Amino acid sequence: MTSATKGRVLLAYSGGLDTSCILAWLIDQGYEVMAYMANIGQEEDFEAARDKAIAIGATKVFIEDLRKEFVEDLVWPAIQANCLYEGVYLLGTSLARPVICRKQIEIARREGCDFVSHGCTGKGNDQVRFELGYYALNPDIKVIAPWRDSTFYERFPGRPALLEYAAQKGIPVVQTSAKPWSTDENLYHISFEAGILEDPNTTPPKDMWKLTVDPEDAPNTPERISIHFQNGKPVKVENTTDGTTSYTDALELFLYLNQLGRKHGIGRIDIVENRFIGIKSRGCYETPGGTILRAAHVDLEGLTLDREVRRLKDQYAQRLSEVIYNGLWYSAEREFIMSSVEYSQKPVNGVVKLKLYKGNVIIEGRTSPNSLYDEKIASMDEAGGFNPSDSEGFIKIQSIRLKAHMTQKKLLEDLEKAA
Repeated sequence: MTSATKGRVLLAYSGGLDTSCILAWLIDQGYEVMAYMANIGQEEDFEAARDKAIAIGATKVFIEDLRKEFVEDLVWPAIQANCLYEGVYLLGTSLARPVICRKQIEIARREGCDFVSHGCTGKGNDQVRFELGYYALNPDIKVIAPWRDSTFYERFPGRPALLEYAAQKGIPVVQTSAKPWSTDENLYHISFEAGILEDPNTTPPKDMWKLTVDPEDAPNTPERISIHFQNGKPVKVENTTDGTTSYTDALELFLYLNQLGRKHGIGRIDIVENRFIGIKSRGCYETPGGTILRAAHVDLEGLTLDREVRRLKDQYAQRLSEVIYNGLWYSAEREFIMSSVEYSQKPVNGVVKLKLYKGNVIIEGRTSPNSLYDEKIASMDEAGGFNPSDSEGFIKIQSIRLKAHMTQKKLLEDLEKAA
């Protein structure tokens, strides 16, 4: 612990009103505070935020570019697993938290910090995700969560109180007309919630959507691409419409798919989901590149995965999505499931052809050097080594169980009538 203070804190800082006030408040409480910003692809003036944190009183500011490791370490595994929470949500916010936590704990340990802190509310999922990550990576770390501290939230019951405190402290606040919703953005997606969206029957205004063009306004001409996969991970994207554009670097590949998805209005959803803490929440999301990749990957698995392996993997993927959503990335179950997923991806190699058009991702073909598809056997025009008469025995064996079930059902009905 540093002398003359309660200790040294590393604050996950965004540069916005909440974390700027938290930074000043922690200093008022007697802590030495360092600020940490993770660049995970959000649109942000990081240098302006650095200057702001220093002006408020941060002793150091760390800005870390985590975009590439976010894609390679978090997004790619989610694509391999076809993660989808409650059948609709691609986990954009949930996936970003482990990489942010990892770097924050790394810096805190290096700088001798006694505490880490964040600006998450006391009702949301993110407080759980951040803190489970902190404790998993450093069991001895202490966490300061101001929005769960009555000293803080009773003093700042709303935005006006924060604005008044910011004025007292000389914290610069950009005067913009406040949007009636809150957002969280990274290179995988952007989320919108709260404000007018708390009424689940309120249609989002057209100007809310930030990343993607309205599908109605998207180009009238489709664009075609090919995505190459190796062991279930994307390794190359080619624009077959222009015949020249291609990317192989993981970050560049993903950013290009985002660009295409945004242009063609791909990846919008509006849902009501179940938060881990038990509250239902309405959220709107834009996930352009991720939506394209998942569609291509699911399709390629149809060509290359054994039927029973795919069925088991789909069951695992549902559970893995829940694990990630609930903030349990650094858990034994996540490691166990992911090791199985990675094993399943050994044959997921090949190329998927896609058409992007007015909010739709349309599969137009696929090929693999280790395909399980046998055109001759599948053909209706030739036997291809398959003896049709073999199907008779297969059908009879399958019918044994059904016949027994119907016989039992008839016996039960007769017993009920006789009673």
